[in-house]
Amino acid sequence: MKKAQWTGVFPAITTPFKQDLTVDHDFVGRHVSWLVDHGCTGIVALGSLGESATLDFEEKVEILETCVQSVGKRVPVVAGIAGLRTSECVALARRAADVGCEGIMALPPYVYKGTWPEMRYHFSSVIDATDLSCMLYNNPIAYGTDVTPEQLEELTSHENLHAVKESSGDVRRVTAVVAQLGKRLNVFAGMDDMIVEAVVMGASGWIAGLVNALPAESVELVKLASAGKIKEARSIYDWFLPLLRLDTVPEFVQYIKFIQQEMNCGTAFVRPPRLELQPEIAAQTRALLNEHLARRPSVRSRPMATAAAR
Repeated sequence: MKKAQWTGVFPAITTPFKQDLTVDHDFVGRHVSWLVDHGCTGIVALGSLGESATLDFEEKVEILETCVQSVGKRVPVVAGIAGLRTSECVALARRAADVGCEGIMALPPYVYKGTWPEMRYHFSSVIDATDLSCMLYNNPIAYGTDVTPEQLEELTSHENLHAVKESSGDVRRVTAVVAQLGKRLNVFAGMDDMIVEAVVMGASGWIAGLVNALPAESVELVKLASAGKIKEARSIYDWFLPLLRLDTVPEFVQYIKFIQQEMNCGTAFVRPPRLELQPEIAAQTRALLNEHLARRPSVRSRPMATAAAR
């Protein structure tokens, strides 16, 4: 995977579970293929939305294998790399390379909010673990670690660091990274409700959440914004925003999986400590979704293939 491939819409895929909460690999395969059919340019597995912290090591590797086998060489599969220990993350990055992933997304370590020298050591260890193209995931809201543009520049000494996922929630950070680093890294919007602003300020792509349920609208939105067709992009964005904002709350996994279920492209099953949406919240979310579907933009969407059809 080359730096130029870090562009467009990369779904941060949810991890589908069966009713017994084992991983549904058949659905993983159909889902990632469906997303690519809609024009997504990469697949990111094992991120925050993928409930990575609830998966054991071998489950993570098996999910990556399924993704790679399902999309082939159509788009790169990127492995989210996160864990409690740096050694665990290094081992996962190497296994990701072994099963055919073309990129990795390096997350801060779980739980521990260290000093910058400690975080620099952690990120550097993961980036250096393989020759794969790397994205650094900056999410101070969720992980308590904020990699500033100046600190990010220190990490560019690693030649295979090609991109950053910016999830501070502040579009000014996109501007600051571009100002600090120029074209050295490709910047991705990392929260659903900042994509048009981020593209205008220099972002090349989007690690997206609601794309799991609404890929046609997500891809069209980025195409229009990237082409400078802001008026046309706004017509979709204004429609989409109340749904996209569901990606920015603590229960974002439950909300997105619920919407997938409502759209017949997933189930709402989540692993504890998460629990599915309470009935009242689910009803409110269904009403919000149905209200927006009633005036859905006319963007061509493809139904997901059934298991039998494949």
